Amino acid sequence: LSSERLYPDGELMGSLLGGVNDKGVGVAGFEQMENKTLTGTDGHQIYQRGNYGGEEIPGTMTEAVAAKDGKDVTLTIDRDVQWYAKKIMKEATAQYSAQWGIAVVQNVQNGEILALADSDEIAAGSDEAKMNVSRAVSQTFEPGSIGKVISMSGYLQTGLRKPTDQYTVPGQLTVDGQTYKDAFEHGDEHWTLAGILQKSSNIGMVMAGDGYTDEQRYEYLTKFGIGQSTGLDLPGESSGVLTSPSSWDARTRNTVLFGQGYTVNALQLSNIVATIANKGVKQQQSIIKSDDGNTENKSKATRVVDEQVAAQMMDAMESVSDSYSAFIKVDGYRMAAKSGTAEVQGADGKLSSIISDYSVAIPADNPRFVVTVVLKDPTGFGGLTAGPVSAQICAFLMQKYEVPISTPRKDAIPVTW
Repeated sequence: LSSERLYPDGELMGSLLGGVNDKGVGVAGFEQMENKTLTGTDGHQIYQRGNYGGEEIPGTMTEAVAAKDGKDVTLTIDRDVQWYAKKIMKEATAQYSAQWGIAVVQNVQNGEILALADSDEIAAGSDEAKMNVSRAVSQTFEPGSIGKVISMSGYLQTGLRKPTDQYTVPGQLTVDGQTYKDAFEHGDEHWTLAGILQKSSNIGMVMAGDGYTDEQRYEYLTKFGIGQSTGLDLPGESSGVLTSPSSWDARTRNTVLFGQGYTVNALQLSNIVATIANKGVKQQQSIIKSDDGNTENKSKATRVVDEQVAAQMMDAMESVSDSYSAFIKVDGYRMAAKSGTAEVQGADGKLSSIISDYSVAIPADNPRFVVTVVLKDPTGFGGLTAGPVSAQICAFLMQKYEVPISTPRKDAIPVTW
């Protein structure tokens, strides 16, 4: 008897599925992760054989154990959503001349991963799939301004700040000998804390962080999952890097406030926004369903911020999304989002690459999904590149799942004063 592993639509999940060796043993991806479940066990018989011909002597069997088939493994991945996300990421990397792209689609309420796509064209079961790990789980990067969602959430949860707090934000700020600037030049601006998030001001975030201790900065980063495993146990997954506050210098203690000085993977980035969209409760992400159709290894959900704080954050993030509405929108649906652009320096200190990302919860008034898109070295900032790509995936989700249109937005938190 022989067996053969077939992968219909093999490039759809490529290196995520991985492959098996010539003995049928999983050596990469889900094949490796679920090898024991998929493989089953051999059967055997014990009996006497004749001297000539080696045939079984009737009546001499003393033991017979039937072989057991391996079990099916069902993923939370929605094939249609995965196909569309994969298609869009291929197109986006070409359109924006990016080196690679990643898309994550997550169910807000239960943490299930509906799509985990990258732009690489690797066929499952191929030698390439056996030697490579999907960028969606292995690639880490600084989140850039999406990290401001964590900082502002911490400011509000600790009671240090309110979203309506007013700031006069200068075009440059020096603290402890370190100078900070924004991505765009400006004079003195009158922004609320919500406005600082909307404008993605590094300076404003540092100003608002006055009195926010290093321990609190670290606490909320870890509460949102930074520097920790996603719990999915995917082969090759990298959890990123978050150093302890004791190792931070005068600059790092402030750059962590705007998403620099630590690294994440795309799944961690997705769960930051999903936690806010889920009323402040961080769900354990899942990608495998058990026999009864429920997701496996569901740890107890943990509350990160109060429901009121989460609602205030959703309001502020909706203002962020509205500021991009000229080119990032899904007709009939409100969105809450944050963009990010992180500049990566090489060993010589010069700019070597750029990571652009965008994470959006939709619909903002009753969040169902979070879509996160990451592009490496695209021709533009996160909101102008990863943002429109995420909107395409959002539009597909709204249509596929027949999500009711949003109610009109009312009483938005002021962003200026």
